[in-house]
Amino acid sequence: MSPDDPLLALLVCPLDKGPLTLLPDGDALVNPRLRLRYPIIDGIPQLLPSSGARLPAAAPAPSEGA
Repeated sequence: MSPDDPLLALLVCPLDKGPLTLLPDGDALVNPRLRLRYPIIDGIPQLLPSSGARLPAAAPAPSEGA
């Protein structure tokens, strides 16, 4: 998935329905509000609530504007 993919504007977190941020390496979407990371496998975002993994507490959450 690329940063200019129009699908990104439509994807939301399954838990709080807020926007998601694509990580720079393009392998995951992040909800910075809940500090959850959703993987992208074979170009398909895994957006089930059970797919979300907590970001480490030491790692800063990506900003929403990124």
